[in-house]
Amino acid sequence: MFKKNRLIALATLLALFQLTPALADNTKAVDSAKTLETAQAFLWAAGSGDMDKLQALMADDFVWHNEGDSNIPWIGNWESKETVLKTFLPRFGAGLKVTSWSTDYSFANGDQAVFMGSMSAIANKSGVDTGKFSWAVRVHVENDKVKSWNWFEDSYAVSKAYHAKK
Repeated sequence: MFKKNRLIALATLLALFQLTPALADNTKAVDSAKTLETAQAFLWAAGSGDMDKLQALMADDFVWHNEGDSNIPWIGNWESKETVLKTFLPRFGAGLKVTSWSTDYSFANGDQAVFMGSMSAIANKSGVDTGKFSWAVRVHVENDKVKSWNWFEDSYAVSKAYHAKK
């Protein structure tokens, strides 16, 4: 009898261990869906110019990072909600006028979301069009707030247009 009870307990334990990853994956899927929802709302607010919504979705210690030519005034690391709202966004808005935009792919895994697409813009300093180029952004979401926004684009196309002679 003792051996039979041990065997039942062992089988129960094995079944529990097999269920645990499935339960963890299900929880992760819920987190991923919420992450994607928050990140999409942030992307929409940034693209539409809804500064109130953008500010509401930013964590206080928010970081916006743009890869690229450091001679362009909006490229680099921008730390804190206040810095992004008062320095980065005005510089970006004064420097580049987006003329086309598409978001072609989006996905999330846990607290990270990724968007990819294409865009074109005119560099206001030179008046030169960048042409159509690809972009991607990695978004980190914590507690329904965007903690970081890591932007990747064809920085060569942007730099070339920005530094072109009039």
